[in-house]
Amino acid sequence: MSGKPRMTHAAFSGCGLFGLLLAQCAFADTIQTLPAIEVEVDAADAFGQSASASQGMVTAAELAHRPLSRPGEALETVPGLIVTQHSGNGKANQFFLRGFNLDHGTDFSLSLDGMPVNMPTHGHGQGYADANFLIPELIAAIDFRKGPYFAETGDFSAAGAANVRYAEKLASARGELAAGGNGYRRALIAGSPAVGQGRLLYALEAQRNDGPWTLPEDLDKLNGVLRYSNGDARNGWNIAAMAYRNAWQSTDQVPLRAIKAGLIDRFGHIDPSDGGKTRRLSLSGAWRASGENSRSEASVYIIDYRLRLFSNFTYFLDDPVNGDQFEQLDERRVVGGAWSHLWLAGGVEHTLGVQARHDAIDAVGLFNTTARQRTNTVRLDEVGQTSAAVHYQAAFSPLPWLRVIPGMRADFYRFDVASDTPANSGQADDRIVSPKFAAIFGPWANTEFYLNAGRGFHSNDARGATITVDPADGVTPARRVDPLVAATGYEIGFRSRPAEGIETAVALFRLDLDSELLFVGDAGATEASRPSRRSGVEWSAHWHPARNLAFDVDLTWSRARFTDSDPAGNRIPGAIERTASVGAVYDTSRWFAGARLRYFGARPLIEDNSVRSASSTLVNLETGVRLARQVEVALSVLNLFDRDVSDIDYFYASQLAGEPAPVDGIHTHPAEPRTLRLALRLRF
Repeated sequence: MSGKPRMTHAAFSGCGLFGLLLAQCAFADTIQTLPAIEVEVDAADAFGQSASASQGMVTAAELAHRPLSRPGEALETVPGLIVTQHSGNGKANQFFLRGFNLDHGTDFSLSLDGMPVNMPTHGHGQGYADANFLIPELIAAIDFRKGPYFAETGDFSAAGAANVRYAEKLASARGELAAGGNGYRRALIAGSPAVGQGRLLYALEAQRNDGPWTLPEDLDKLNGVLRYSNGDARNGWNIAAMAYRNAWQSTDQVPLRAIKAGLIDRFGHIDPSDGGKTRRLSLSGAWRASGENSRSEASVYIIDYRLRLFSNFTYFLDDPVNGDQFEQLDERRVVGGAWSHLWLAGGVEHTLGVQARHDAIDAVGLFNTTARQRTNTVRLDEVGQTSAAVHYQAAFSPLPWLRVIPGMRADFYRFDVASDTPANSGQADDRIVSPKFAAIFGPWANTEFYLNAGRGFHSNDARGATITVDPADGVTPARRVDPLVAATGYEIGFRSRPAEGIETAVALFRLDLDSELLFVGDAGATEASRPSRRSGVEWSAHWHPARNLAFDVDLTWSRARFTDSDPAGNRIPGAIERTASVGAVYDTSRWFAGARLRYFGARPLIEDNSVRSASSTLVNLETGVRLARQVEVALSVLNLFDRDVSDIDYFYASQLAGEPAPVDGIHTHPAEPRTLRLALRLRF
């Protein structure tokens, strides 16, 4: 929970660390209103607060001049995390972290103000986390943790977890009008006036975009936030309503062979009717109360979610006449909440918490379609999925130079599936107990060392826990999967402040997964995978040589392997191996600029490593001028050097119209070309 006096402060916190990007740190008021976050402390105060070298916080100041092509890229402030897209920008992003191709969130937990974003038993993929409803200008902080070492984090968090926190108070009301190439248009208005004894945060965003595609994306997004808060960081409450809807046409990944043969343009498409529409409505509330040696927090939420997604990845492989397009449907309501209590007794800081969630999935389905018209139902299910967890940790210092944080978490799951194929209906239960441990040594000479170990897990799709026959024919036997899959992680690292204005951290990690069994939403069935191990090293550094100048760099190397023996090979397809992010920010009272280089390393695409994706390097730039205290103009240049690289690559078999047989090959979704966007920003 936010607000713990010892565990949730940032590894790299505060306007002071990343640059005081504005001469008066214009965002300081925004951040100061967040629960128990003091952004005016020096970076050295991060010592004694973090539980691992890979735990940290990103502030609004660090996002202020970071050029973003899509909202989800705000999460790339998490060191080593790559956020891509292989479809239209209304679909959830593809995530990569710590040797994982995380798909849309299978082992990366994402939440907003404690409200979960990941969706279990989802129509498209397990753990589907759609971040397109985020409004970057409202973000006050992103708290991130990597590895299964933290008692508070459960499902989907084996590789990492991030909680985005919206500000309760903005520095000033603001409006923005932006326009750019390929039909990009965006309007935003936001503010946080005092109302009664509290404060009302509001924001309304509208966006249109066609993109560079020969099939215009026709993105039509509308997004709104309304939150009332009362009280202060120690004692207070808030209630928030959010609404988001989006519709789009998509150019999914296409065969590289079709581009090379000149059958389609690099930004061309195969099926012109791919796309989708989605909706997310939520109502949430939070409460906090503090005593002299204690603190309690509680939160509740209800979410109404809808998705219809039309995709065609194999074209005419299965149906040479009508094509292979399919529809994935998800309609659900989610209710849940959490409570935690922290107290100090006998020199030990105790934290006890409970969490609960129920997904009432009215319809999760897969249909064969042609031009978005259903031709066949592969499977259609109604699912009730309930989870509950209790977690406890203790933090104490047996020696002046040693902090120890043991913890324990227990999760309980109940699955109830009503399928249109009766043989696939049923109920299942599972539970898992996850011990956690952290030891923090120092600090000595402004350096602190960390040792972490813990068990985590991800859940599998409920339909895989009750399946008995392949839904495609209703006859072929199908193997059930374990509902909960354990992951065991270890990490050593250190954080240091070798000189004034410099912060650096290094982490060496290992993560073992019992299995990577997943429900394949594109096929409506389970697909067996294998046990795996990932290990690697991460290095991050921030340098603030002057008040108006800041630099940061993140480098990662990972090794991902299946750990059993198989003639196919031991590489994990799509597993990320190397990443780099290098950024610079310059900000004066009049001029400002931010530049970001992102390197996305080559990856194996099949198990024997004989086919690999190419690496990609992109540079984005934002620069602007303040015409007055309330007016600024900013120019963003995305893909500054107009690199012809891919956002993502896959290797599989497909068949184009006119091809006599399936062809194995690379399928790619290109990164967008150089794009200019101009924004007028007003503060009032």
